[in-house]
Amino acid sequence: MTHRRRKRLIAGNWKMHGLRADLAEVGESARGLRDRQDRLSASGVTAALCVPFTLISAAAEAIRETPLAIGGQDCHPEPSGAHTGDVSAEMLADAGASMVILGHSERRRDHRETNAIIRAKLAAARRAGLLAIVCVGETEPERDAGAAVQVVSRQLRESLDDNVDASNTVVAYEPVWAIGTGRTPTAAQIAEMHGALRALLKDRFDEEGEKVRILYGGSMKPENARMILAVDDVDGGLIGGASLKAESFLAIVDAAL
Repeated sequence: MTHRRRKRLIAGNWKMHGLRADLAEVGESARGLRDRQDRLSASGVTAALCVPFTLISAAAEAIRETPLAIGGQDCHPEPSGAHTGDVSAEMLADAGASMVILGHSERRRDHRETNAIIRAKLAAARRAGLLAIVCVGETEPERDAGAAVQVVSRQLRESLDDNVDASNTVVAYEPVWAIGTGRTPTAAQIAEMHGALRALLKDRFDEEGEKVRILYGGSMKPENARMILAVDDVDGGLIGGASLKAESFLAIVDAAL
């Protein structure tokens, strides 16, 4: 199977941005995707915006009867309990989310999330019927030390459980040193990492590992999206700042069509 046969996913990550006034951008993105419905269907491309918890319910209402999906940015491993300030996967689904980002580098850094914690959250997302986007990536010192593939491969091995399949899990490679910096790895660097992750998935999950999508998540924007999406085993993008505005988000979707 080539990456062309895997349905591309363009998923926006709003991070800690967005007030109710910004729902206008969600609506504009949804309408833009509705206008592209025929092309999306023909190409198999899907699109989503992962917004802050406070906007999930309202965003889900705003995208009704459009091709846009809504996701969350984290979840707790447990379905409920005495966990002040946390949100369960079931709560995300109840609010209208259909997917969730897990293990983003900022969660790993700011909240000291380990691979074991992410693996537990992956099980929770599956329990609630959410598509999990599991993030892995190396820092600049790790890349400069020549350990990038080793570090990222270990993250992936330890963050995934044995129940992964293409219907419930997506992997996102995010070179941490490229996020928000404007720097972008070369096509060769992206191909090397995505190829290593694909090999790991196939070795562990056999044919199913060939079907699991691998997104690229490091400063993808309209200007470089087409180049990145042409790289082998790049099955879409996890988009940061460029997803906050409908114009740039839709331009990246167009690059994927």
